[in-house]
Amino acid sequence: MEAVNFEHFDSTILQELASMKMPFGKYKGRILCDLPEPYLVWFYNQGFPKGRLGMLLETLYEIKLNGLEYLLKPLKMGR
Repeated sequence: MEAVNFEHFDSTILQELASMKMPFGKYKGRILCDLPEPYLVWFYNQGFPKGRLGMLLETLYEIKLNGLEYLLKPLKMGR
């Protein structure tokens, strides 16, 4: 297994996923980490929005796809 390099990891990403609200669409106002996986799959197929929001949604897609939601639980409990 390859070692994970956290040298360039932005720790604010997980915090934003647990606190930022979806600014538009069907799930407007919902905290990003609470978005349903099918919605993220739709974005994956259609294309993520540009900018920071798109990067956050793509990161969340990967987290959910790989069963890593436990990384967000401590942050969700703190909100």
